[in-house]
Amino acid sequence: MKNDIHPEYKEASIVCACGNSFTTRTTVGDVHIEICSACHPFFTGKQKLVDTAGRVEKFRRKYKLENKDAAEEKTTKSE
Repeated sequence: MKNDIHPEYKEASIVCACGNSFTTRTTVGDVHIEICSACHPFFTGKQKLVDTAGRVEKFRRKYKLENKDAAEEKTTKSE
């Protein structure tokens, strides 16, 4: 490695908006973040699921498409 061309790699404190903090090494210095593994919904288990079924049903109504399951039920009932 060449001398005097690399940035200084020093310890830094990472502080989340939730109050969690930890120490790591970085060239930037102290960092303030908005979300971390202690407060992110994926890691805490409080994840909200997006209702995509409502979007699909809205699309089907808009273009007057039948639901695949409903179409299968109609064919089995008529037989």
